[in-house]
Amino acid sequence: MAIIKPFKAVRPANEYVKMVAELPYDVMNREEAKKIAHGNKYSFLHIDRAEIDLDDEINEHDEKVYEKAKENLDKFKKNNIFIKDNEDAIYIYREIANGRAQTGIVACVAVDDNINGVVKKHEYTKPDKELDRTNHIKYCNANTGTVLLTYKNKEEINKIIDYYVCFMNPIYDFKTDDDVIHTIWKVNKQRDIDDLVNEFEKVDNLYIADGHHRCAAAENIALEERRKNPNYRGDEEFNYYTAMIAPDTNLNVMDYNRVVKDLNGFTKEEFLNKVNEKFIVREVKRNYKPNKKGFVGMFLDNKWYEIEFGKEYLEDKDVVNTLDISILQNYILDEILGVKNPRSDKRIDFIGGIRGPKEIEKRVNEDMEVGFLMYPTDIKELISVADENKIMPAKSTWFEPKVRCGLFLHELS
Repeated sequence: MAIIKPFKAVRPANEYVKMVAELPYDVMNREEAKKIAHGNKYSFLHIDRAEIDLDDEINEHDEKVYEKAKENLDKFKKNNIFIKDNEDAIYIYREIANGRAQTGIVACVAVDDNINGVVKKHEYTKPDKELDRTNHIKYCNANTGTVLLTYKNKEEINKIIDYYVCFMNPIYDFKTDDDVIHTIWKVNKQRDIDDLVNEFEKVDNLYIADGHHRCAAAENIALEERRKNPNYRGDEEFNYYTAMIAPDTNLNVMDYNRVVKDLNGFTKEEFLNKVNEKFIVREVKRNYKPNKKGFVGMFLDNKWYEIEFGKEYLEDKDVVNTLDISILQNYILDEILGVKNPRSDKRIDFIGGIRGPKEIEKRVNEDMEVGFLMYPTDIKELISVADENKIMPAKSTWFEPKVRCGLFLHELS
């Protein structure tokens, strides 16, 4: 039983929405964020990545950054760049990228569902990143990021969403620079709100697709507030966080790729022989992209190779072990290259599939030695792992299009 509720969103005034909306804070580094927001004083990155408005010498986790985020948020509110709805509502959010639509609702989700296991995870969080988002929420007194959750498709929920998409006027309709069309409808009729709330009560589980750190941060804030207020009722806003909730049939999972700094002391020939001892390795043409599970592309010394895993690796009884990303991690990254903990090892970096194989070539030619291009993890694999309360390797999934930040803020008091 999943608990959702409407909320009074703090959101951009219509004339500013296209300039405010930005990609999530964690898909870019500081320099990229600064470049994206350059010349746009309305960019949400001035709040989400407030370090871009401070001297480069200031650490991005310094208290000054969170103070600046609050200052910029207060300024956005004061200047009516952000407005706050007077009534509770649920929102329907559709993104269209390359002709494919991703549609879900935006509502508040109960932190208690994180705690009791209704909201299921598939990744570990990093303490420093979790603390960063916790501090960001605390200083801004708001959930500033929108978590992406999914669930097993339910036709009754689809019918309510489809009605608004087909017959109601949106409150926002704009296109971002990456050619993604964003359309948002406001559900404020009590009957429709009640129907959505009731239908989600019939949903057994929600699954975190994107936003484990934002989700954990919301839980941290709620538990801290509960300690300060032992007589809390449970309906206080700090007990909830914002999420876009879309059915599993609606989400597009892309590959999440890897580049590694060195060959762990092996020559190119020695490394290829090591990989060939376990898997089939073939040299292939440029711009290779695996087209099915069990195959990985590898870029090394200005050449592309195809690595084929055997059936014995794909038929393990443990669902985690059958993931392509697990096979790569266990038998190549760990066993051969010595990358035992990809979450902390500085020799490895990750590249979202939206950047394509050329970004792997670029990184390998610039500052890395070898790159790996994955076949995307299936959403059903993610759900299977989460249902078994297991954990995927770091950076297993890249969802596209990304939910834009700055469109829905949820104030905690």
